[in-house]
Amino acid sequence: MAALMGKKVVIIGGSSGIGLGVAEAAVERGAELVMVGRSLERLAAAKASLGPQANVETISADMTNEAEIARLFEEVGPFDHLAATAGSPPPGSPIREINIAEVRAFVDNKLLGAILMAKYASRTLKTGGSITFTSGINKDRPPVPGGAVVSAIAGSFSYFIRALALELAPMRVNVVSPGWVDTPMFEQLAGIMKSELFETMAAQLPAGKIATPADISPAYVYAMESEFTTGQTIDIDGGQSLI
Repeated sequence: MAALMGKKVVIIGGSSGIGLGVAEAAVERGAELVMVGRSLERLAAAKASLGPQANVETISADMTNEAEIARLFEEVGPFDHLAATAGSPPPGSPIREINIAEVRAFVDNKLLGAILMAKYASRTLKTGGSITFTSGINKDRPPVPGGAVVSAIAGSFSYFIRALALELAPMRVNVVSPGWVDTPMFEQLAGIMKSELFETMAAQLPAGKIATPADISPAYVYAMESEFTTGQTIDIDGGQSLI
């Protein structure tokens, strides 16, 4: 517990899904949280779910808007760890049918958003602190057809954080790569097919089940607490990359 006790942890996308799971784990370890998302209403609900004992501040910001990202980290001030878990549904059309406007929107949200976070977070991140981004199983097991774009973006994070780990040292930079996780995002992606897809995948996974956010959050906690881990991709996919 001591490693996060009293530390200021910023969680981008903390109002639901994996981000909320990371928030719950960090609170249990005594961290001071700053939860960031677009919806103040959803952030307020997430804060309430953490209980009255939690030390939590909420800030609304759009991670595709450079001015808002700059304002966010200026408002946060010096802090110890950043976990970036926010995402958006990727374009899923076959490459011959791809809508380039949707691709640009996804790149802006996922990759350029991460670059901007690194630009501004690194200015107030304390020496020895950490940044942890999120990629995903599509870098290893791209859906076919329609997985080329999301695979390219997810895969790019492993190289992005290797360079940042050198450039920003002794600050540490890592990326967590989950497999399928039962979150609201997956409901957007799969709709009424979610239960059937989860049942089929769970039967194939060596872990024997689909992850919950609580199953994934320890990887982020490890990336924050391990002072000797930087430039690494932390796969936590229940063995999905093996099948």
